[in-house]
Amino acid sequence: MADRSFLEWPFFDDAHRAYQGELERWVAQALPDLLEHDEADLDTVHACVGRLVRELGRAGLLRACVPGACGGLRTQVDVRSLALARDTLAQASGLADFALAMQGLGSVPVSLFGNAQQQQALLPGVASGELIAAFALSEPDAGSDVAAMSATARRDGDDWVLDGTKTWISNAGLADRYVIFARSGEAPGAKGISAFLVDAGTPGLDASERIPVIAPHPLGTLRLSGCRVGADRLIGAPGQGFAIAMGTLDLFRTTVGAAGLGFARRALDEATRRAIGRRMFGQTLADFQLTQVQVGDMATQIDAAALMVYRSAWTRDVMGRRVTREASMAKLYATEVAQKVIDGAVQLHGGLGVVTGSTVERLYREIRALRIYEGATEVLQLIVGARHLDAARKAAS
Repeated sequence: MADRSFLEWPFFDDAHRAYQGELERWVAQALPDLLEHDEADLDTVHACVGRLVRELGRAGLLRACVPGACGGLRTQVDVRSLALARDTLAQASGLADFALAMQGLGSVPVSLFGNAQQQQALLPGVASGELIAAFALSEPDAGSDVAAMSATARRDGDDWVLDGTKTWISNAGLADRYVIFARSGEAPGAKGISAFLVDAGTPGLDASERIPVIAPHPLGTLRLSGCRVGADRLIGAPGQGFAIAMGTLDLFRTTVGAAGLGFARRALDEATRRAIGRRMFGQTLADFQLTQVQVGDMATQIDAAALMVYRSAWTRDVMGRRVTREASMAKLYATEVAQKVIDGAVQLHGGLGVVTGSTVERLYREIRALRIYEGATEVLQLIVGARHLDAARKAAS
């Protein structure tokens, strides 16, 4: 039922439309048989994500996560393709969206900044679904404030030794390889952070602690204790970690907005079906003007969010510019809109909207985290405001 007219926008080419069609066919034909899991049993959630990664890879849909030289769809990682994938998958399943998104987030630092050896060690396996990737940036006291990171990396001969704790790590305990950020001390604050590619079985890396959340997915804590990796596992240069993290988030924040967009589209579909089918006081819910106003607001906000998401993706892909401002706008607006649209869908369902396991109840739990991770709404508002004011000052000087 969801509107597909946005695919006609000039942001996309025929290859994008073909890829989106492949995603829709996979969602209809393959996905239903892959989603069996018990949300109360995290082992089954982990197993479900593992299946999804393998089957997405087998279908060729993870190729959007890596550059062409490593089996990708395009020469470079294409944000529009990733956004279309997340928009489409999120409409069907939060876990399917998660499975693809984390393959991208966990590998893009290597796509953008890794050397040829590191890229070949990770990216073909990510594209095929044979390797699961993870991105380990956050710490108990360093989330939005990345410069407050306390995990350390010290040089010992030809190796680096990592110590500390990383938390809120998606795919913790499931990933085969992690991109881990730690303070290497070249300079104070953000300038003294480096990034490393670390195998899951490396001695001194403990990924056993899980974190249960309201929309269960593989999430946990990494504990690093004398975790030794070779110098060849350093991504980029020493002290480049902050730039690597921000470059990755610049790319991926747009796609978080796309996932929110997919959740919102599904919520509008569910609300529309409910409004047309629910009879009360001698007419359908859809006949009430108040319902028409609410649905009209939902549809308008979704289109506005889609324009912001795909503008940001197009600007990075085609114009080749950094999109800190555009990606921040897209992510904060699309996820806030999705929260409002889903809340409205729950309200239109009445009591059925809060029944455990209903589609809108699931969406209500799934959307909440998107307003926090990869830049909380309030942090992104600060970024957008600061960039706007800086531009105004420069123009006035």
